[in-house]
Amino acid sequence: MTGYIDPERDQFEAFKRLPRELPVNMLNLVRLRDMAHYPDGDSCSGIEAYRRYGAGSAPVFSRVGGTIVWRGKPENILIGPPDELWHVAFIARYPTAGAFLEMVTDPTYREVVIHRQAAVETSRLIRMAELPVTDEFA
Repeated sequence: MTGYIDPERDQFEAFKRLPRELPVNMLNLVRLRDMAHYPDGDSCSGIEAYRRYGAGSAPVFSRVGGTIVWRGKPENILIGPPDELWHVAFIARYPTAGAFLEMVTDPTYREVVIHRQAAVETSRLIRMAELPVTDEFA
């Protein structure tokens, strides 16, 4: 599986072109490395590095109004590539897409994101607009 850790420039630009004033839910699927890969050679497990990222980014996440609305531990791939396994899955809700952009450009966040980069083998981050809840699937 190809590692996706940070957004590509064109993906980030496409995100920024979407409306910023609406709430967004960000689906996060994360596969962690066994051992983190820090540029300075720091050594710890991938889960420990991801915990460092969470602890360091939590104040910024909270300040911009972010909340975790769902969290789970993936157990089995029923439909999809069998090798696309995830250690962590969660949905982070932001009051606006602008709040998400504020978080990822915050100086404190930019200092601690190195822990995420060290921890993650691959990930998916999918922006989702809210739809009304109904009994219909589509």
